[in-house]
Amino acid sequence: MTSRPPGKRALVFIATTLLLDTIGFGLIVPVMPTLLGSLTGKPPSVAVLDAGWLTFVYASMQFLCAPILGGLSDRFGRRPVLLAAVGALGVDYMIMGWAPTLSWLFVGRAIAGIAGASFTPAYAYVADISPPEKRAQNFGIVSAMFGVGFIAGPALGGLLGGLGPRAPFFAAAALSSINFVYGTFVLPESLPAERRRRFDWKRANPLGTVRQMRKHKAVFGLLAALFLWMLAHQVMPSTWSFYTKARFGWSEAMIGASLATVGVVMASAQALVPRILVPRVGERNAALTGIVIGGIIGFAGYGFATQGWMMFAILPTWFFGATVMPTTNALMSHKIPPDAQGELQGAVAGLFSLSSIVGPPLMTQLFGRFAAPDASLHLPGAAFLAAALLAAAAFVIYRRSEPPARRAPAT
Repeated sequence: MTSRPPGKRALVFIATTLLLDTIGFGLIVPVMPTLLGSLTGKPPSVAVLDAGWLTFVYASMQFLCAPILGGLSDRFGRRPVLLAAVGALGVDYMIMGWAPTLSWLFVGRAIAGIAGASFTPAYAYVADISPPEKRAQNFGIVSAMFGVGFIAGPALGGLLGGLGPRAPFFAAAALSSINFVYGTFVLPESLPAERRRRFDWKRANPLGTVRQMRKHKAVFGLLAALFLWMLAHQVMPSTWSFYTKARFGWSEAMIGASLATVGVVMASAQALVPRILVPRVGERNAALTGIVIGGIIGFAGYGFATQGWMMFAILPTWFFGATVMPTTNALMSHKIPPDAQGELQGAVAGLFSLSSIVGPPLMTQLFGRFAAPDASLHLPGAAFLAAALLAAAAFVIYRRSEPPARRAPAT
């Protein structure tokens, strides 16, 4: 029996899944200090080390499992893998909500990292159902959910935290369970049986997935550029609050407002700009423009800012920077056969997780070293300047990997 072509409801489910993944992650951030303190008896200044290791476990499991979920979706189809991941995430939040010890929290974060790799088959699903001319737009729509979740998650977590440090976990479990039921009824399969490939463990690992991408020279180069871009972007979540507090004396409320503004800019840009920019300049030029304005100019601007208002003035550069991921994803998807879309997204997700493992220690060490009162060179914006250099390197590799399209000769 031939399945019906997936429609808008399926795209809504994919977008909702990514939104809930992000909300669920941000939802628990405000209550983690209180929860860790109640489980360990440690003050926040010491408990933060446990929080760091919890993040490390989460990112590491995503790094290892993203290509596995992508490979499984290429073999068994997107629907069963997506629904299994969403269902597992709902169960996992219940485990963390009931966790009696710190060890159980680590178990929960490990499961969350595995299930949170659902964006690998999710992006492959979008590639399956989108015609070539609509892929950048659809990738932009679902990518915008990360920005929306970045805004809503911490806000909801702080509100629900008033009911107790475990309340946000149960709320996240309920949201994931509702999405699982919704997906069961509205999500058709997007990958026909004749387009599937055999699952291979040698390919279903981060290094194996990347090695497979080497068969596609342009894609491999774009992945290298994308990794440098993602590594540069780690400066935002890892050092923004410390940098603005130390350099401008911002309060927690001001820091929260600025991060919410970042989320608004990213969400609106990813949903709208690809529709406007890509049809006019193409995916390649849209991405390169985003790297220059959002990365090189934007990060350097943050690093050299001398007044707090300048940080807000520079934020609009992310109207362009936020489009780099969806436009590059769309560009790469055109160069990969249908039976390897999940593998491609596994490589992207694996590189993102790797940047999440490597980036925060790198950026925080740069900030700590150059912002210290006794630093031989006092340069609090060093991490942002390093991010600008990484963006510049990404620009060079991107241009070499993806030359301009040749125009057809006039007749």
